[in-house]
Amino acid sequence: MLSNKAKYALKAMFALAALKRDERLQSQDIADKHSIPKKFLDLILFELRKHGLVRSYRGQQGGYALAKPSSAITLGNIIRIIDGPLAPIACASVTGYHQCNDCDPDTCLVRYNMRKVRDAISAILDRTTLEEASRLKPRKQNAPSRREILEYMA
Repeated sequence: MLSNKAKYALKAMFALAALKRDERLQSQDIADKHSIPKKFLDLILFELRKHGLVRSYRGQQGGYALAKPSSAITLGNIIRIIDGPLAPIACASVTGYHQCNDCDPDTCLVRYNMRKVRDAISAILDRTTLEEASRLKPRKQNAPSRREILEYMA
């Protein structure tokens, strides 16, 4: 599951991707617009800066901007920086693999199926650039109804 930290990182990166060349955003402006606690956002921006996705500028015209073109940053890059590997369990991870103590990785059905989940998530996140994702216009999505949930569970 995506952490709040990663969700806030994505919101901040979408805000920065919307900037014109030579524009900057203050962290306070991002925090206010997206209801992100400022101290938490500052830690997120520090992490993104440390990994070369964000650049910070000091002074009167200071603030934050993307360090690379939005077409060169994928959603997978951002999420891995903030949350770590995409896999739901460590033995299914490509970047953070750790063998479980209780199974054989070559025959474990849990690992096999969680690897499929990881591959599907990665296929979307690693092929979706920040530029591409920023262009999408979300449509109103309603929460699933109780009937839909029960049908899914049946």
